[in-house]
Amino acid sequence: MSIRLLRRNPVLGRWQAGLAAAACVLAAACSPSASAEKAAGGAGEESAPNTLTEAERAAGWRLLFDGETFNGWRGLGRDTVPTAHWTIVDGAIKKIASGNVPVQADGQPLEGGDLMTVETFGDFEMTWEWKVTPGANSGVKYNVSEELSTAHPPRHAALGFEYQILDDDRHPDGRIASHRAGSLYDLIPADEQVKRLRPVGEWNQSRIVFHGNHGEHWLNGERVVVFELGTPRMDSLLAASKYRTIEGFATRRRGHIVLQDHGDEVYFRNIKIRELQ
Repeated sequence: MSIRLLRRNPVLGRWQAGLAAAACVLAAACSPSASAEKAAGGAGEESAPNTLTEAERAAGWRLLFDGETFNGWRGLGRDTVPTAHWTIVDGAIKKIASGNVPVQADGQPLEGGDLMTVETFGDFEMTWEWKVTPGANSGVKYNVSEELSTAHPPRHAALGFEYQILDDDRHPDGRIASHRAGSLYDLIPADEQVKRLRPVGEWNQSRIVFHGNHGEHWLNGERVVVFELGTPRMDSLLAASKYRTIEGFATRRRGHIVLQDHGDEVYFRNIKIRELQ
């Protein structure tokens, strides 16, 4: 059928327009960002911070932070939340800047105050939002054993896989590929070809998938890291990392989720998790 005939016939013209509109809808639904939000089981739907939609509840999501209290959290190696390090401001968990304090070689405070979930998690999917202040460094750690962590100094800092949070442009770690935002810290760099980091002061959305030996990091709708534990590639990366001398570091376990105290002012909100079968 020719284009000329379609233009003459008003019925066919409407049919052609309908096909074009349907194609646009299908293209939007199949975009990487749309696919990522669908894969998240509804966790990417628009909702007020620190709340769950009905679709999220149905998909098994729950809040790790209620927006008002530290219920479900405590300091690593502590019985309570270290309030000199953490507070809640405008519905977000705020890491209070530590100021001029003694630090380790990697810049982490010698007497830090990592914030840890009381619960442990095995196979899970987690989403949250975060924003940094200029030059800030932090992270979200998982597969964390409190016993292993407190056995190595500093005793209030978690040992676990880390989703790196960073001001890439201003912090010195931004010069190291595997230390940039979204990376599996000191192991696998975030894919800079797809990574879309928002400016300092704006909220980023992150996601971790940890299922069996499979792990993924997502940043603002794009998958930036994927890994498989127990593979020659991962074993090689671990052997070349700062964790190589820590026995049991990469052992798969039910572990705590930890917000890292790296001394800088950072904010977290909308922290949600669902356990995977």
